[in-house]
Amino acid sequence: MSEEIKKQRMEKIEELKKEGIDVYGRAFPKKEIALIKEGETDVKTAGRIMAIRHHGGSSFLDIKDSTGKIQIYVKKNAIPEKELFIFKRLDIGDIIGVEGDVFRTKTGELTILVKHLTLLSKSLSPLPEKWHGLKDVEIRFRKRYLDLIMNEDVRGVFSKRVKILQYIREFLNNRGFIEVETPMMHPIPGGAEARPFITYHNTLDMNLYLRIAPELYLKRLLVGNFEKIYEINRSFRNEGISPLHNPEFTMLELYSAYGDCQEMMDITEALITSLAERVNNSLLLEYQGKKIDLSLPWKRIKWEDIFAEIGINDWRDRETVLKKAEEEGVELTDEDKNNVFEVLDKIFKKKIQPGLINPTFIYQYPVEISPLAKAYPDSKDMVERFELFIGGLEIANGYSELNDPLEQHRRFLDAVNKQTGNKEKVVDEDYIEALEYGMPPAGGLGIGIDRLVMLLTNSSSIREVIFFPLLRPKK
Repeated sequence: MSEEIKKQRMEKIEELKKEGIDVYGRAFPKKEIALIKEGETDVKTAGRIMAIRHHGGSSFLDIKDSTGKIQIYVKKNAIPEKELFIFKRLDIGDIIGVEGDVFRTKTGELTILVKHLTLLSKSLSPLPEKWHGLKDVEIRFRKRYLDLIMNEDVRGVFSKRVKILQYIREFLNNRGFIEVETPMMHPIPGGAEARPFITYHNTLDMNLYLRIAPELYLKRLLVGNFEKIYEINRSFRNEGISPLHNPEFTMLELYSAYGDCQEMMDITEALITSLAERVNNSLLLEYQGKKIDLSLPWKRIKWEDIFAEIGINDWRDRETVLKKAEEEGVELTDEDKNNVFEVLDKIFKKKIQPGLINPTFIYQYPVEISPLAKAYPDSKDMVERFELFIGGLEIANGYSELNDPLEQHRRFLDAVNKQTGNKEKVVDEDYIEALEYGMPPAGGLGIGIDRLVMLLTNSSSIREVIFFPLLRPKK
């Protein structure tokens, strides 16, 4: 059926071309549909045809642009003959420009009485059937352009994502932060623990690694006297795909010289609450059937205390931890069993994290899993770090940044000596050298933008909030 429709539309294109009509027109300055008002004359607008209704010598069409939809009224004896020729060969999906006077029909619908009509783009392929829209998830993600045309809710999600990013910049700029850019290709992988994507530079004859995180470059800027900085960055991790993970994702990272972990918690609270009020007009959210209250103050609990709540009173006791994992039915590999922190992480994700619905800061983490954070003065085993959970999602991660080059070097070496699996760990000697020149004490914060958008749009999968998520090749 689709091929037959294509054939018919090709015939129309040929007919139009024979009459000297450009079927893929040129610039057409227009008024946004949402701004059009009753009583305007000679208004020019443009959009995609979404519906056509013929009534004798008159026709009604619905056209849509990025701001809204409007009805147009075409009287066949009221437009020039050449334009009538075009009109008779229009199809749903075509993009047209119109000029005319604005009125309301007897049913109250805002309508343009067309005086002139211009074809701007002829659609060869038919849009999905009107009443069913575009429902197949696989097709929706592969053909996001159709998803955006046919599904207003999807357009709403991405419009909200744009507003979220705009407001984050506004929020930080107003607080004296400046936006910076750091490299996306790194000579060594670093900044976070993850498997990198590897590429190759021909001229320099060297491997490069797509950015896992921008952290170490941003902190080099702290050394360089940029005191309040942020980057909304694309990062890449060569790992699994799931409802919460895409290999390419968006992060906000910010650093505040002379600050600390506490300041980062305060900024996180202020940013997310003001963001919710700005884009959702409420601090009350619903996420996947869960009621969430973002009202302050947010709960704060120590990392080891939250494990104590489920019966792990000594997380350093490997046998106790393994026993708890078995009781909770946590699946472990032999490699997991050799690393108590891997076991604790899997227990956390299964037993604890799903219950963290209202905003909860978990803070004071072990140094072994936080190599870039500053230790507490009275506890060299625990560091000034937090993670924020809302709606069962990990949303943010923040530190008091370690600025001691000797201690940082020791921790890097320790991580390299203990490394297992396929996560390549190396010592970033250049970063250590930068620290040797002196980095001020600082607070650092990372927020997963994609997950934040999921939360604020009630989206169940990260693929619903990324325009073009990575998919397997079509077979």
